[in-house]
Amino acid sequence: MYARLIFFLRIGIFWIAYHFLSRGIFLAYNHDYSSSLSPAELALTFLHGIKMDLSITGYILLLTGLLLSVSILKPGTWVHRTFSVLNVFLLLFFSGIVMVDLELYRHWGFRMNTTPLMYVGSEAVGSVSPTVMIELLLVLALLFGGAVWAYMKLVAPAGKSFPEVPKRNAVAFLVLAVLMILPIRGSFSVAPMNSGFVYFHKTKMYANHAAVNVVWNFLYSLEKISTTVYPEDFFPHDRATRLIDSLYHDEGKTIPVLNSSRPNIMLFIVESFTADVIAPLGGLPDVTPNLNALAREGVLFDNFYASGDRTDKGLISVLSAYPAQPRSTIIKEPSKTQHLSYLTHSLKKLGYRTSFIYGGDIDFANFRSYLTNAAFDDITSDEDFPDEWNESKWGVHDHLVMERALLELDTATQPFFKTMLTLSSHEPFDVPMQPVFKGTSNEMLFINSCHYTDKCIGDFIRTAKTKSWWSNTIVIFVADHGARHPGNKPLQDKARYKIPLLMIGGAIRRDTVVHTYGSQTDIANTILAQIDKPNPSFNFSRNLLSTEARSFAAFFYNDGYGFLTPDHTITFDNTGNRFILQQPVPQHVLDVSKALEQALFSDYNKR
Repeated sequence: MYARLIFFLRIGIFWIAYHFLSRGIFLAYNHDYSSSLSPAELALTFLHGIKMDLSITGYILLLTGLLLSVSILKPGTWVHRTFSVLNVFLLLFFSGIVMVDLELYRHWGFRMNTTPLMYVGSEAVGSVSPTVMIELLLVLALLFGGAVWAYMKLVAPAGKSFPEVPKRNAVAFLVLAVLMILPIRGSFSVAPMNSGFVYFHKTKMYANHAAVNVVWNFLYSLEKISTTVYPEDFFPHDRATRLIDSLYHDEGKTIPVLNSSRPNIMLFIVESFTADVIAPLGGLPDVTPNLNALAREGVLFDNFYASGDRTDKGLISVLSAYPAQPRSTIIKEPSKTQHLSYLTHSLKKLGYRTSFIYGGDIDFANFRSYLTNAAFDDITSDEDFPDEWNESKWGVHDHLVMERALLELDTATQPFFKTMLTLSSHEPFDVPMQPVFKGTSNEMLFINSCHYTDKCIGDFIRTAKTKSWWSNTIVIFVADHGARHPGNKPLQDKARYKIPLLMIGGAIRRDTVVHTYGSQTDIANTILAQIDKPNPSFNFSRNLLSTEARSFAAFFYNDGYGFLTPDHTITFDNTGNRFILQQPVPQHVLDVSKALEQALFSDYNKR
């Protein structure tokens, strides 16, 4: 009995130590974020995180207790072998999660959940450079190898042979196994363990994220993978509706910026183009000289924000005026996307010929299903280019795709609506030109890739201006989402979501800067208001060129949202169920922001 109890305790201590070590590796790997925490805050990540460490360890000890109970009823050498195989397997599985999470957090800003499973088998793996892959595999080898060594040296010997004891002692280990429900649940209340249990910091979300046990977080999200149903419990439905109406109700007049009622429309959705690389938006001065110059030729929106943090979310937000979701992406659910409204549908009713061009895999992230529902007349993807042009890890480089787009436009039926999704400024940033900015860090590689895409845009526009169709065309530039570079911005930072929206072209009749706050979802009705009228089916879209447009923007991340007005910046953490505020905000504004997320959740659940 005593020998089994000692073994039980050793396994518990071993796994707590393993999770402490994993958290330490996470903090060290993300040292640029960790440096923002004081020594006391770093210590608190371990102190608060132990609650979740105990929870995942509780599952292991529950199984351990059951096996020890069986070993009393049926002793033998199988016990030692079973425990060794079980713990080594768990170490490999857990260490793999820890390894993937290290780099995932750098890019996406949240602890690993089932989101990466949505991209298995796609080019997403190509965004990890060989150097980073070697680093991660080295971490995996050291963590897994060291942990296995520690287990075999410090834990396994205690389980090599157990003395026979009375059969009735099996009940004691059954009781001990059942008692593990307490650390597993984490409390005596009705609320079981969840990520909010370890959140302790009111303003530094990284500190809260570091406290999360990533293995627990992944397994918990795996349990919920079958379907996503969002809560709709902020307000009664009628009050939420009234609050939302105050945001979108608009009886103003449209400010005309076009000299044509049926202009051709060329929409560039530019990969990762954050405002921080565009000088007129307050960004670095020399990264995008072509866009900097073009910003003086048309309509520039200087308070414009992405709805989400990934391409699949940005595509939906731009073409369907549908906001990003915190924990899921609607593009993965064709049963829902088939019920969305589409800008293409509205334009086709007005006589437009529609086409989409992308140098990458059109099956990535379920793009093909979505674009099919959008009813684009023509779709061009990597399979339509010569094989030798497919030189980057994501597909065909931007300059080649833009050359193809120009050829297609020369023979396009007018009025046309052509959407182009670029890709070269996506990691690993392997663009086909010599670096202009010195340095080999990810940040400098990103900046150089933006410079390359900007050069491609400049070349495209210079050629387009010589075409007969240019005089009746507007060209719209918007990013699919922002970026953490430059500055390695955390996921909740509003600067990470600020992006360009620029309209230029021969059909633009005035140059102006629009200061109204807006989001990607507002593009649809802003365009339609200029050539016809806003479509009420785009219920999350405003006409930003209306004299009565409310000035606000919203973005959604895993797991929370941001809400911006000219006077207030709001960030809400869904996991901790609290606002993260740097300054006082009127209660009405807080309520409106919550009502907007509730309206999105309600709409998503019904589709």
